[in-house]
Amino acid sequence: MTTNKNTTKFLSILKKPFVLILLIFLIWMLFFDANSYLIHRELNKEINELEKEKNYYLREMEADKKIIKQLSTDDGIEKLAREKYYMKKENEDIYIIEYEDSIVKNK
Repeated sequence: MTTNKNTTKFLSILKKPFVLILLIFLIWMLFFDANSYLIHRELNKEINELEKEKNYYLREMEADKKIIKQLSTDDGIEKLAREKYYMKKENEDIYIIEYEDSIVKNK
């Protein structure tokens, strides 16, 4: 019997126009409005992803700035040319030493 009383009490509260309008308004604002909670949640996720991407690119820019600073000197350019492009000066021999674990094996 108590559940029947609780049910009728709950239904009597919902029959009041103010409560009914308030409930409809809350449902509308949470789910159907252009500024709904669901849309805000998606936009916040997108903002967080973009912030992470921004931080990644800022770190990459800092690393590139360091490389550019190193390459602005003649010694830095020479080091890059020797290590990456295997360039050499005249009357100079270059020996490339490879270790077994650094060699790519074809299967």
